[in-house]
Amino acid sequence: MSQTKRYNTFPDELKRIFGCKVQRISLDAGFTCPNLDGTLDTEGCIFCGGHGSGSHGIRRDLGIPAQLEDGKEVMRRKYRAVKFIAYFQAFSNSYAQLDLLQSRFGQALTVADMVGIIVATRPDCLPDDVLDYLSELNAQTYFWLELGMQSMHDRSLGLINRRHDHACFVDAVVRSQARSLKICAHIILGLPGETRGEMLAMAGELNRLGVDGVKLHLLHVMNGTRLAEMYGRGEVLLLERDEYVGLVCDFLELLDPRILIHRLTGDGGHDKLVAPLWSLKKFEVLNLIDAEMERRGTRQGVRFSP
Repeated sequence: MSQTKRYNTFPDELKRIFGCKVQRISLDAGFTCPNLDGTLDTEGCIFCGGHGSGSHGIRRDLGIPAQLEDGKEVMRRKYRAVKFIAYFQAFSNSYAQLDLLQSRFGQALTVADMVGIIVATRPDCLPDDVLDYLSELNAQTYFWLELGMQSMHDRSLGLINRRHDHACFVDAVVRSQARSLKICAHIILGLPGETRGEMLAMAGELNRLGVDGVKLHLLHVMNGTRLAEMYGRGEVLLLERDEYVGLVCDFLELLDPRILIHRLTGDGGHDKLVAPLWSLKKFEVLNLIDAEMERRGTRQGVRFSP
């Protein structure tokens, strides 16, 4: 458990392993997504704005080494980081021919002070040959595989046009675990139509699957997305700030204390975010989560049942 938080944080884990401040540098490796290139669909998930969900701010005009060097300058100045992890974030970063993946990931490993790689992707983009290669990477460097679960409820996956079901996610987890890969699952809280109980049930599913980490995302409405159109028609109700804070704390209480918390909220970027605007004050939200955990006198896993 964290020395400073009431939950098990990824930054504390990095400090324990590497003995210094380590920061992720987000990358766009030029990949796409089967939900955009016509393999499954051309419109993507309803929350994706065409640049890969959550990938605003990446210097797409630069190659992999240059993106990393640019990011290192920023992270050293902003966070006093000493070591770095190449975070392949934009789009589906296992959705390419194996030789192209080997080239892109290999370039990242040549950059000085790079101590690891994180690959974010969809669960339906993990053929066995790619998983075998990721297993090789895992033997070479500090490695995480991030998988977009988003929801365990197939009704919600259909609504957001995910184009795979929850069974697909479970299969990807099982096959990845067979290769000893560390898995971080992405969850979206506040999807239209999901009850509080349905959202909290996902903590139990993560426990059951034995994932190693989790990223909790607040449902954001970004400009230029189908979700924005739905929101404009009044078809989407978003969580209020205090409602989200309480929900996250309840989720943490149910979550296996072994699971690392990679993220508890996020922001969509000032230039693209339609709503909720309160999410732009990210550190205020994180402080409120910490304060609520303190007020309750609770910790991650207090309601976890093995």
